[in-house]
Amino acid sequence: MRESNHGHHDENAARTREFHAFAAGASGRLLHVATLLTTEPARRNPLAQDLLTASLAHTYAHWDRLRGEDPYEVTRACLAARFARTAWRHHRGRGGVLSALTPQERLVVVLRLYEAVPEERTAALLGLPEERVRAVCARSVSALRAAS
Repeated sequence: MRESNHGHHDENAARTREFHAFAAGASGRLLHVATLLTTEPARRNPLAQDLLTASLAHTYAHWDRLRGEDPYEVTRACLAARFARTAWRHHRGRGGVLSALTPQERLVVVLRLYEAVPEERTAALLGLPEERVRAVCARSVSALRAAS
């Protein structure tokens, strides 16, 4: 009996080590993604940090069930979905470069242009038709050009 508990403990320790290695490598970039979405200043970004923490917690909770899925993509998808669900909190930009855009426009621009997520994957993640993603992206880029 004790042996099986010990085996379970080793598995948990390995899982925790794997997750920590992933989080250490991915957190900086994911926090930048979150900060672009919330438009907070890089040094004062509690909303972005909350998005990141919740998304990493979700990935950790599902770590054993990822089965070959890229944990970065899983965490980023969770972060995008969480941002979309709380978009009303982020409606007014906080002065970042993407402040002029709506939360949905920010999501499309950050996923497509900053993260280079393919159009069809972005559409699937956000539950939008591909044409809409294309149109939002084009409109947003024009708006950003005009603003700069």
